Amino acid sequence: MMTDAPVVLGINRTQDASVCLMQGSRLVWAIQKERLSRRKHHWGKPGDLRDFYLPHLPWPERPIDVVVECFSSDEEIARLPLYEEELVSSLRLAPGCRRARISHHLAHVHSVFPSSPFREAAVMIVDGQGSPVSDLTEYWAGAAYVPGDWREVASFYRADRERVLCLGKQLWDRDDAHLVGLGMFYFLLTQAMFPGEGNEGKVMGLAPHGDPRALGLPPLTVEAGQVGIPAAWRDLLRERERFHYGQPGVAFQDCANLAAAGQRAFEDALLEVARWLHVQTRLDNLCFAGGTALNCSANERLLRETPFRQIFIPPAPSDAGTALGCALYGLTELAGESCAYRWTHDYLGPVPGREQIEAALLDRDDLHVELLPDMHMLRGRMLGLLRSNRVLGLYQGGSEFGPRALGHRSILADPRQAMMRDWINARVKQREWFRPLAPVVLEEHAADWFDLPGPSPFMQFAAPVRPQMAARVPAITHVDGTARLQTVGSDDDPLLRRLLQGFEAATGVPVLLNTSFNGKDEPIVETPQEALASFRRMPLHALAMPPFLITKRTEPELPA
Repeated sequence: MMTDAPVVLGINRTQDASVCLMQGSRLVWAIQKERLSRRKHHWGKPGDLRDFYLPHLPWPERPIDVVVECFSSDEEIARLPLYEEELVSSLRLAPGCRRARISHHLAHVHSVFPSSPFREAAVMIVDGQGSPVSDLTEYWAGAAYVPGDWREVASFYRADRERVLCLGKQLWDRDDAHLVGLGMFYFLLTQAMFPGEGNEGKVMGLAPHGDPRALGLPPLTVEAGQVGIPAAWRDLLRERERFHYGQPGVAFQDCANLAAAGQRAFEDALLEVARWLHVQTRLDNLCFAGGTALNCSANERLLRETPFRQIFIPPAPSDAGTALGCALYGLTELAGESCAYRWTHDYLGPVPGREQIEAALLDRDDLHVELLPDMHMLRGRMLGLLRSNRVLGLYQGGSEFGPRALGHRSILADPRQAMMRDWINARVKQREWFRPLAPVVLEEHAADWFDLPGPSPFMQFAAPVRPQMAARVPAITHVDGTARLQTVGSDDDPLLRRLLQGFEAATGVPVLLNTSFNGKDEPIVETPQEALASFRRMPLHALAMPPFLITKRTEPELPA
């Protein structure tokens, strides 16, 4: 179909390592390393191509025409000779293969604007820290006036389909006594309560349980897009023994109050930065990426409280998404092709074949397997289980590239009983009791249940649940009356949509509870074997793996 289109490979070599293969504007697959290595937030390392990507992914018969890589400010950039040797020895490169390494925020920009629906937009990239100034591969006038080892922490752009113009950056001078930036602030906030990687969502879920004024902390300082962290914050965030959640002697309310204060300070500063960017560009559309763009509560306020009329946040705005940014940069800047790709769904992982599913089901002595090739029959069985308080795994098609399950690697349940949230958190996910669970809702009925001005297909906004509806869906309504929703429109996943339609016809509620299909400290399941292994370990009652419905010969207890 696109035999003459260039084959382009994008590789993110840093945190949340990832890879993306395109042929022309057709995305073949994109996946995070963690889904293959089974280590959450797995960083890029030499050997990734040999050990993970090449053995487990379907590669084209044609050689690769373009390779673009992205590094950040971590130590991996010092190992370039190893990465170079691996590329040349592992990949089948076309003669004259075009190659590039691009700086971190530039990769973010190319992940979010070309894939957006906009003709022109302001672009905001905010994360912990990106590339050193000396490694920037984009033109920014300010680079000539600062030391090369300073690092980008935020970047701002005006973009259209012809060019991307960098308007400014915030830099960190690498002085630990002078920490700056919204990404760095939220990282420090998270580390004070939940040390380790990838725990920012816990802070966001904990914040509504606290009082943002209780600790008497000041707002962050904001001037012309530059965010500073006041001394009062820096001093308090060093008191980790006081706020380390779950440790002996640490008060829950202290942690909740700190989370609330930090979330409020982050949101207010982010809104100030976005308003400043709007003044600089006077554009109606905003593209937002970087790790901070996963903060759903802040995103909802961006949509509601800034002059931007439309906001595009991709499903994988964090470092994982830079692999796609590398691929799109290679397509347009190195191969000279126009970009027709739009990020309209996130089912970017390779699709397992029927034979892979059947092979995983060979060992089935403890399972009952029904073959239901008709989608109507499968949906009917799933609806019957959901309405009888059963909790289901759903595994179908290509996996989600980003961190949120959107109906291909999901756990589904009835949202109408509050105990369902507590049971899933405690028994299935084995995680903190205060963590919210998300709703998935029919797009045409979303406005009746949630106060959100438009679709939310990627679960990127925490919208208020309408007060008259909250009592009907307590399992997905957080303590502050919000929910991080996913809307499903007429062109979205057909099985998920028909499930929602059937549930609404039977109950009057066009909403299901949806959480990611993974256990404690595990990445989302990727293969049929992993889905079955997790199903066996968890007290799930059924697993839909079209065309099969799988139950256990000894059924787990029902939620209570």
